[in-house]
Amino acid sequence: MLGEWTEMAHSIEQRKLSCNFTTTKTYENEGRYYECDLLPFMELGNVAHKYYLLNIRLPVNERNKINVGIGEIKDIRLVGIHQNGGFTKVWFAMKTFLTPSILIILVWYWRRITLMTRPPVLLEKVIFALGLCMTFINIPVEWFSVGFNWTWMLLFGDIRQGIFYAMLLSFWIIFCGEHLMDQMERNRFSIYWKQVGPIVFGSFCLFIFDMCERGVQLKNPFYSIWASDVGTELAMAFIIVAGICACLYFLFLCFMVFQVFRNISGKRSSLPAMSKARRLHYEGLIFRFKFLMLVTLTCAAMTVIFFIISQVNEGHWHWGDYTVQVNSAFFTGIYGMWNLYVFAIMFLYAPSHKRYGDEQSRGASGEDIQLTTTITHVDGPTEIYKMTGKKAQE
Repeated sequence: MLGEWTEMAHSIEQRKLSCNFTTTKTYENEGRYYECDLLPFMELGNVAHKYYLLNIRLPVNERNKINVGIGEIKDIRLVGIHQNGGFTKVWFAMKTFLTPSILIILVWYWRRITLMTRPPVLLEKVIFALGLCMTFINIPVEWFSVGFNWTWMLLFGDIRQGIFYAMLLSFWIIFCGEHLMDQMERNRFSIYWKQVGPIVFGSFCLFIFDMCERGVQLKNPFYSIWASDVGTELAMAFIIVAGICACLYFLFLCFMVFQVFRNISGKRSSLPAMSKARRLHYEGLIFRFKFLMLVTLTCAAMTVIFFIISQVNEGHWHWGDYTVQVNSAFFTGIYGMWNLYVFAIMFLYAPSHKRYGDEQSRGASGEDIQLTTTITHVDGPTEIYKMTGKKAQE
């Protein structure tokens, strides 16, 4: 109250006012008000201060036909959408705890790889890149918003999540593909350009779409892409296309997982010829690998659902009578699931410090074998990885 007020933003905006008289137009109802649809006003995240003075003017200009015939404005209601305190505490706590956890396993994983005599294969590199992206999205930069009035936090958060989406979707394609390829075709990123290319292009389109609103709002917090009819139609079309593409990606991933399962089943025909201990060892590996693939498919399904719901939620004030709300438990649950999945993948596919050779793998007991057994083999990270190669030896 003692400081001098400083103008932060000033803009002349056009909004389409849509009002309805909810009761019958009779003499008895004269004096009642029209009910108007909500209009996007401003993005609070782009003016990071505690107190604001809003000066809203609706000038009438009959020559230019501005605000003519809209009636007398009797009341203006402002609806604020924000993160509540309970969710903020949980969110900060999760990020603060998960950042060092993923970082430690990431350093441990890469140290194991560097101890190998062979260079890392493509699958190991992609897993490491996925861990880096998970660490990047985990870093609790939100703590700095307590002491700094940063207005770009929303845009930065969207960029971080977009990078993670692109990496996660690309990883699943390469993860399945590396367990399908012939031994000679593996370990080459160029093979996946047809699948990874559209993912990168889609992520770039999401970035452009985000910059069209969040980017402009850094300069003008009153701007909204939903304010015009053309902008609304473009935004709606983009959200619908993004949802369809996400569903198509999931169907394609299901097809790839089915092919991996069929490839594994084909390899099981050679198991009866092995010794009992060796057969039990490989059957255990196959069972655990199939379980991991089903977990991957479940994680992908939840990610696609979360992506579609979050895109719809971005414009839930703009869908008329249809309102979609993302539950905070679902939001934190998906975030925790991503961290747990990335942690598990790095742990399971880390090179083993034990040097199991061919002699030991022939006579070892089933309980002494782990998923990463004979990781030191030159062909690849796991026995399942070697086994699924169509030209790999038994």
